Amino acid sequence: MPSTRGTNDLLLPNEYQIRADSRIRTQQRGAKGKSTAPQVPDTLWLNTKSKDSLIGIRSRATPKEDFSHQLNLNDLLDAAIEMLPDDAYALLMLVEHDIYEDEDDEFACGRAYGGSRIAVVSSARYNPGLDAKQNIEREHAWPASHCNDYMTSCCNDFDGMDVDEEARGNIDHEVLLETLKMKKKTPIEAALAAHAGLPALSSSPSALALYDLWLGRVCRTAAHELGHCFGIGHCAYYACSMQGTASIVEDSRQPPYLCPIDLEKVISATGTDIVERYKVLLEFCDRHAEGHLFAAYAAWMRSRIKNLDDQEWPEVV
Repeated sequence: MPSTRGTNDLLLPNEYQIRADSRIRTQQRGAKGKSTAPQVPDTLWLNTKSKDSLIGIRSRATPKEDFSHQLNLNDLLDAAIEMLPDDAYALLMLVEHDIYEDEDDEFACGRAYGGSRIAVVSSARYNPGLDAKQNIEREHAWPASHCNDYMTSCCNDFDGMDVDEEARGNIDHEVLLETLKMKKKTPIEAALAAHAGLPALSSSPSALALYDLWLGRVCRTAAHELGHCFGIGHCAYYACSMQGTASIVEDSRQPPYLCPIDLEKVISATGTDIVERYKVLLEFCDRHAEGHLFAAYAAWMRSRIKNLDDQEWPEVV
């Protein structure tokens, strides 16, 4: 289960300390009124820049009791604005607590105020230990989300039609690898081959594979929210990490790469080179090669770099 540490355990620098309000909420259950939930402050007070600068962070009990409590996303964003250094392009606050945006929300995973160059991402809901409860299907996360049978079953499910449950089952990695060997690999086929070359996540995955699965999910959302800090909205053009998602289930199907349009925006904003950017990302992905997302993304980038190197660019007159 995700970490439900006490409210004083936010992973922040020492100068950003949290103080609990004296008001305590207890959740009473049963005829004898015994409290079975941890005591959670209604408001936490977060030091930002000085001892006299405090931001109140509201908290509440988690509606479906997956965690002991949730922190208010809007308050965390206000705190991030206060913390943003003058010389920083953007600030990403990563919290391990579950978060919510307003009272009607069950939970949230992240949000950015692009114009203010700040973002907040929660790692709580991405814990693989919650996958079964949240109906997250690991085997068909990107790049296997491109599976035709799987996508057909998802569309049928959405339309209220009969669903082929076998299409949502385990992927035969050996058959997929043999199929890909007969093709000239495009970047997505290279990603699929890397994905299929690792042990399936559906049967007794290693602790390291689960760690990298969790990390990959957080990295993808963090990259998405930081994209908003570059002034990029939700992408409506191609498969892209800047696409919006309507659920945490859909989130796992999104690609980690930027489409050509949004990639050009990032390149223009940072002044970097496409290939150099991919090489830096490759170094990180290769350090987490047991993770399906990282291995697949690394293979995708290597294939993409080769395509760029082989491409004949028009002569500039």
